[in-house]
Amino acid sequence: MRCVASFVRAVGFVVCGVGAEAAMVGTATADTVTLVAAADNTMYQGSNTRSNGVGSHFFVGRTDENRLRRGLLRFDLSSIPAGSTITNVSLRLWMSRTRGPATNVTLHQVLAAWGEGASNASDEEGEGAAAQSGDATWSHRLYNSTPWLTQGGEFTATASATASVGGEAFYTWSSPGMTANVEAWLNAPASNFGWLLRGNESSDQTAKRFDTRENTTAANRPTLVVTFDPP
Repeated sequence: MRCVASFVRAVGFVVCGVGAEAAMVGTATADTVTLVAAADNTMYQGSNTRSNGVGSHFFVGRTDENRLRRGLLRFDLSSIPAGSTITNVSLRLWMSRTRGPATNVTLHQVLAAWGEGASNASDEEGEGAAAQSGDATWSHRLYNSTPWLTQGGEFTATASATASVGGEAFYTWSSPGMTANVEAWLNAPASNFGWLLRGNESSDQTAKRFDTRENTTAANRPTLVVTFDPP
């Protein structure tokens, strides 16, 4: 009896007997990569010169002082082979501080390049720090040379994904919209500007704090798990 053995990334099997080669035809193959954020930042409404490029946290929602906060996240997809088909995407974030109840946090595709400069907020980081060259702020996508066309960021009105965020915990976003975003970025890397995150922007005291890629706790850094079929 003849046996044919094969292992392709997520699929491993042994086929024995007549027609073993034929049995292998059409077998699904898939691979998975886990990526840590390549860049992240916070835009602070009410102060066009504040940012938090290398801080440990980013923020979304509305603060006690009735000021909006919006987060920015981007991932480097270069480790995924060109021509791959993206089949699933999952974003995992650690929410480390809140005063408000559970609220929806939405992901929106960003439409223009933005920066992560050397700004580094102190204490709880909720007020940000003086923006440095290349930082994203409420008014600038690249401080202080390139403004957003619309203050608060250029992004799609329709959310790519939504998750309810309550108390301190890990939260996950996953949707066909996110999968489509990553597929588009893989096919056109120059368009990969990542996602903007919005919280409850209608009620005050709803701000949520998430850990960034610079956080000292490596396990809490933003991660994107991408499953794909290689070419």
